[in-house]
Amino acid sequence: MAQNSELLPGTLDLLVLRTLVRGRMHGYGIAQRVKELSKDVLQVGESSLYPSLQRLLLDGCVKAEWGASENNRRARYYTLTAAGRRRLAAEEDEFERVVTAIRAVLRYA
Repeated sequence: MAQNSELLPGTLDLLVLRTLVRGRMHGYGIAQRVKELSKDVLQVGESSLYPSLQRLLLDGCVKAEWGASENNRRARYYTLTAAGRRRLAAEEDEFERVVTAIRAVLRYA
């Protein structure tokens, strides 16, 4: 049985941006992709996903447009912008720096 893990603070925006590198997606699709890629370890709920998407919209990292989903329902689709790509690169670098530091402490403490 998979155990649900909470995301580290600040990682949700990073995961959303990284997921959108593949192209336009709606919120449910983003959440499902994160769940799938993490083998059900990371599960992103609506209560955290949509505020993250709104922050990214306001920051100019993503743009949104309405369209029809796979089941022909109205859905808001998100696309990564050039600013979003720059932010993703910076956040990935910072995340790797933090993970390296945590590994060092776990290994040598």
